[in-house]
Amino acid sequence: MAPEPERTSLLPRPLLAVAIGLPALLAAGVAAAGLFLGTGSETPGGPTTVPTGPLALVPVPAPKAASPECAGLLAKLPMQLLSSGVTLPRRELAAPAPEGALAWSDSTHSPLVLRCGLDRPADLEPTSQLRIISDVQWLEVADGPNATWYVVDRPVYVALTVPSDAGTGPLQDVSTTIRDTLPKTPVDTRG
Repeated sequence: MAPEPERTSLLPRPLLAVAIGLPALLAAGVAAAGLFLGTGSETPGGPTTVPTGPLALVPVPAPKAASPECAGLLAKLPMQLLSSGVTLPRRELAAPAPEGALAWSDSTHSPLVLRCGLDRPADLEPTSQLRIISDVQWLEVADGPNATWYVVDRPVYVALTVPSDAGTGPLQDVSTTIRDTLPKTPVDTRG
């Protein structure tokens, strides 16, 4: 049997290795960059990139935001809140900041927003399920990935909007401050 003729490659072996290996390296690099840098969008169960700098809040009707009760409460609220084991510092609000509002967050967590002096929540009815935390009565109103908790037994209505993964720490800390700052009043369930 005659030996097979030797095949010759169009490319020398070193260039052939580069031609085969380069696309694989490029694909691995793009995949690694995508995992490391992300898309900036929220992924279920993953961290969310939150813009830094002053936080812009939409104004909402808060007829008692300038009241002495709100001024006293805002002055006593903590500079940081514990949310699911993470300490969130108080966040600067963008001008013009709504009166009676505060927020806490960092660069990877959605903000927790407190507003004081709001109108009576429309969802408060005689049959509403209220939750008592540190002797303060709250009404929860869920809205997608957030929940807004309204204090309903004080001389002013206070709302704390928290992401669904915030845990109970913020409600406990804010409840303690409200309990120690604002007098208890009957819940008004009249529409």
